[in-house]
Amino acid sequence: MKKLLALALALIMVLSIGSALADDKITVTFWYSLSGANADAIKDIVDRYNASQDKIFVDAQYQGEYDDAINKLKAAGMGQLPCDIVHSYEIGTRFIIDSGWIKPMQDFIDADGWDTSVIEPNLLAYYTVDGKINSMPFNCSTPLLYFNATAFEEAGITTDDVKTIDGVLEAAKKLTTYNADGTVDRYGLYISNYGWFFEQWVGKMGREYVNNGNGRESYATKVMFGENGAALDIFNMWKKFADNKEYVMYAERGGTAQGRAAFVAGKAAMALASTANIAGTIANVGDSFKVGAAYFPYVNADDKGGVSTGGGTLWIIDSGDQARMDASYDFIKFCVNPENQAMWSTVTGYFPINVGAQDTETMKKTLAEKPQFQVALDQLHDSGPDYVGSLLSVFPEVRQYVEEVTEKVYNAEYTPEQGVEELVKLADEAIENYNLVNY
Repeated sequence: MKKLLALALALIMVLSIGSALADDKITVTFWYSLSGANADAIKDIVDRYNASQDKIFVDAQYQGEYDDAINKLKAAGMGQLPCDIVHSYEIGTRFIIDSGWIKPMQDFIDADGWDTSVIEPNLLAYYTVDGKINSMPFNCSTPLLYFNATAFEEAGITTDDVKTIDGVLEAAKKLTTYNADGTVDRYGLYISNYGWFFEQWVGKMGREYVNNGNGRESYATKVMFGENGAALDIFNMWKKFADNKEYVMYAERGGTAQGRAAFVAGKAAMALASTANIAGTIANVGDSFKVGAAYFPYVNADDKGGVSTGGGTLWIIDSGDQARMDASYDFIKFCVNPENQAMWSTVTGYFPINVGAQDTETMKKTLAEKPQFQVALDQLHDSGPDYVGSLLSVFPEVRQYVEEVTEKVYNAEYTPEQGVEELVKLADEAIENYNLVNY
């Protein structure tokens, strides 16, 4: 009995010591907003970080879409912010800075002496506001034109033919195939009505989306795409899509899932989608046909602009607990080291944001086996920091307005000119209302 008692006491001591050791770890709560295979890749990074050291434990929690995470932070309020790291999309940048929730990444970088030249400059530029890096780029992407390379070869079409929307439409006409009864079997193009694409087309024109240096010299007070003609050019383009429904299929509003599905199934020869879809698209197509990737097309032949980053970034919440904030920063550095970024890019299709990732064997193998990744990188590098993109506090709302009005132009409820007038009115009202309360 005494021996059993002694063993029991010893076991309790071991468990207590183990618990104490676990309690000694700094726990970092990480809210992320990707699902499916991308979420699995995030959890893999977290697990490897937790196993790599014994001082910090990262508790990764899925919060739904980007908007869901932001709304949960809003609901919690400044005094009860429930996480240490929040994962958010690029269009949330201005709002998150304004919120006062975060500690700029620059503070930690300066204290650490970390070399920021390892980050792709085009990506870092987006999140640098007022001379400070506010958050760490993580899952970064730009849009691409995906095409059925087998069909291109059969039709004698090359990527030089699809540099502009007019070229894409000409190619779409050649690529459309029909059933015996005359119905369309494969559309030349599935086109998604996505506010992100509108933003990218404005940038591809080299024009501003909002005033005050695209919201970077000072907060935006109005949109510029009405005055500089960008919106009219884009809506005239959408009228062309509507006029050519025989070989252009309208996919959906607010995303690209429908267009990607049609492309993968061989029901669309071309579709616009994010670079983040490279890995999944190639895997899903399998041996059905060869997948090609080309630069996001210009609206006009004489446009001279570039694409800017989409995707997500990692923010450190200003909890007031320096140990937890430092631990958060340590984890974020792990996320963006060369090998992790090479693995992340290979699995997901997002850019490797660390330039050193391209020198790893992992990324070299990926680029050799899947040249579509190289197209994405080339487009990023050809765009440059000059086309960094805009900052706008009410970007999510304006993006919804863009999609609503675009659909009305496509359906001929508005002329392109009426669409511009309505969109400018809606966007400027949203900006004015926000600014009255916050500035």
